[in-house]
Amino acid sequence: MKNFEYKKSLGQNFLIDQNIINKIINSIDIREDSIIIEIGPGSGALTKKLVELNANVISFEIDTRLKEELDKLEKDNNNLKIIYEDFLNIDLNKFLKTKKYKNLYFVANLPYYITTAIINKITKESNPTEMILMVQKEVAERFSAVPNTKDYGSISVFLQYNYDISKVAIVSKNCFFPVPKVDSVVIKFKSKESKLKVNNENVFYKLIKDSFQFKRKNLKNNLKKYDLEKINNVLKKYNKDLTARAESLTVEEFIDISNNL
Repeated sequence: MKNFEYKKSLGQNFLIDQNIINKIINSIDIREDSIIIEIGPGSGALTKKLVELNANVISFEIDTRLKEELDKLEKDNNNLKIIYEDFLNIDLNKFLKTKKYKNLYFVANLPYYITTAIINKITKESNPTEMILMVQKEVAERFSAVPNTKDYGSISVFLQYNYDISKVAIVSKNCFFPVPKVDSVVIKFKSKESKLKVNNENVFYKLIKDSFQFKRKNLKNNLKKYDLEKINNVLKKYNKDLTARAESLTVEEFIDISNNL
């Protein structure tokens, strides 16, 4: 875009590589009666392709300086609605109650500093069929990390419990303008059709958060306020004990502990 002042504070690095745009579009398993919510359309490069899918597209853009460009796109496509608001400030649950749909998709190129906040919001306030998100490479590695690796943490457990996670594309920093300092990854989260049985998700999510509270501490120290005897009895089944660190436990083991508390 000519004479456009890209704002670092908004993490504005616009995707300009058509090959990557096509890979994102091809990765969306679109079904009938769908809504696609795009977060941060920027100049609309991806939006132009999203509107070609058989779905209504709603794009949230925080920067009103892009209004002229995006309004033209909205005018040309009757299945597109642009909303000039910060997605993080939207009551998503309330917003979606006014819409008719069977399947819900989220597509976004996310600045790294709000990636986790956006994912938490989507997961807590809606029930997405799929999320296709462009994130910083290091962040993507945390999402799909396995136990006993440095990247494995509470977000890994949380996401792997809820979604099947796959990499769509590794994206060079040169695919953006302005060029960021790091490479990115397009990652797809597909809502699990049959999740493992958790008796109480609030207890489960709190257990995960508390277990990883201090990464270098073991479970005994991080979970002092819990019934440690019950936890230890579950761990024995997996040849582990309270001296284990959270990063050594699988999603299934966390679920077993949660269900026994």
